[in-house]
Amino acid sequence: MAGNYNQRMAVGSTCDKVPRVCVARGSTGPDCCNNKCVDTWSDRNNCGRCGKKCKYSETCCDGNCVNLRFDEYHCGRCNNRCNSRKSSKKKNYKPSSCSYGMCDYA
Repeated sequence: MAGNYNQRMAVGSTCDKVPRVCVARGSTGPDCCNNKCVDTWSDRNNCGRCGKKCKYSETCCDGNCVNLRFDEYHCGRCNNRCNSRKSSKKKNYKPSSCSYGMCDYA
């Protein structure tokens, strides 16, 4: 019965008037931006908040605009962190680098 309610509620409703349509099953995201349901954690045009657009070379990962080609926490895809590696000369660890979307490329 609840599924039928969600379907009836979503038909003809916009999220500016009925914000809960964005959390209904089948919605494109839980947030309402410019009368559209979006996910501000992954939407390039509403990254982290409504209206915040990522640059052409960036992707929205966890609400932040990042360049997947060079970001060591989002290397090649969201949440793909390059592992730390042990330095051969020192006994400490240094972060692995991200180049062209690959950890430790070249």
